[in-house]
Amino acid sequence: MEYRTLPHGGEKISTIGLGAGSLPEDVEQSTKILDTAIQSGINFFDMAPSIQAPFYAYAQAFAGRRDKILTQMHFGAVYAGGKYGWTRELEEIKEQFAWNLRTVGTDYTDFGFIHCTDDQEDLDKVLAPGGLWDYMKFLKAEGKVRHLGFSSHDPGIARQLLDTGLINLFMFSINPAYDYQKGEYGKGEVAERARLYWDCEKEGVGISVMKPFAGGQLLDEKTSLFKRTLIHTQCIQYALDRPAVMTVLPGVRSLEDLHTVLRYVAATREERDYSIIGEFTLATAEGVCVYCNHCQPCSMGLNVGLINKYYDLALAGDEMAKGHYDKLPLHAGDCVKCGHCESRCPFHVKQESRMVEIAEYFSK
Repeated sequence: MEYRTLPHGGEKISTIGLGAGSLPEDVEQSTKILDTAIQSGINFFDMAPSIQAPFYAYAQAFAGRRDKILTQMHFGAVYAGGKYGWTRELEEIKEQFAWNLRTVGTDYTDFGFIHCTDDQEDLDKVLAPGGLWDYMKFLKAEGKVRHLGFSSHDPGIARQLLDTGLINLFMFSINPAYDYQKGEYGKGEVAERARLYWDCEKEGVGISVMKPFAGGQLLDEKTSLFKRTLIHTQCIQYALDRPAVMTVLPGVRSLEDLHTVLRYVAATREERDYSIIGEFTLATAEGVCVYCNHCQPCSMGLNVGLINKYYDLALAGDEMAKGHYDKLPLHAGDCVKCGHCESRCPFHVKQESRMVEIAEYFSK
């Protein structure tokens, strides 16, 4: 296993960490996965599972070796009734954090993250006096949170949080699909993402990577943006080669999935080589939403890119995607079919019919 040093704090972080979204409900099975991960040199664990059960597995796997483990807990992910939910109600967040610590058997988390903030209204609420951000800063002063961070899919929101000067690590989705860039379309959001990575490198802020396989889409030519298959090792190496990246956090459903991910450690240079993406052309992306947001501004205020992203992730099996979609202020059903997005899309996506499709899917 390779390790990278967090610029502010000095922690040694395994380049392969473990995401939580796909861990199984069976506690014994999840414990075996976590224990095998630790024995294999993984020391960084995200703790925002799609169900509550993995917290009991964390407790068993971390027992007796807490000082060798780095935890990433999310403030805003809650588990009333045992299932994942999302909230900004401070009392609920406080209760959940206390439960997390008590259940896992620890009195601190190494990284405390604002959970999934993707729009300005939500960020304003988080940063409001007496709100979530003030509470997290208080916990840091107490020593219950050692480093402050956040998770987001939006580089503009990320930039605002970085400007607080208090972020040491944050979670961001990085893969060749989301960073897609070709010719004249390498502008806007794509360039903003690239600037964000370099700004983090210069400012000493680390990145932990979610969605390295685009929710599994890139591993199957039927769902891949490029209509071409990439393999796990290529996607992992791509993410690790971005500036400021400390660790990649793939989700695993089983020991078999974990062993597949761990093949990266002993992979050859050829197996890690992702230069094939240089052969991808615009034609391969024709009719496929790449979340570039060239369609903005939407006359109704829809975040077209995120709506499409959460839909694709849900189709690929991401159990948390629906929760992220539900918390958007506007949904696919709010589309009025004005034609603006279709007229602006460089990939000629039929967004009007797609919005109907997305609305029907999430309403089921």
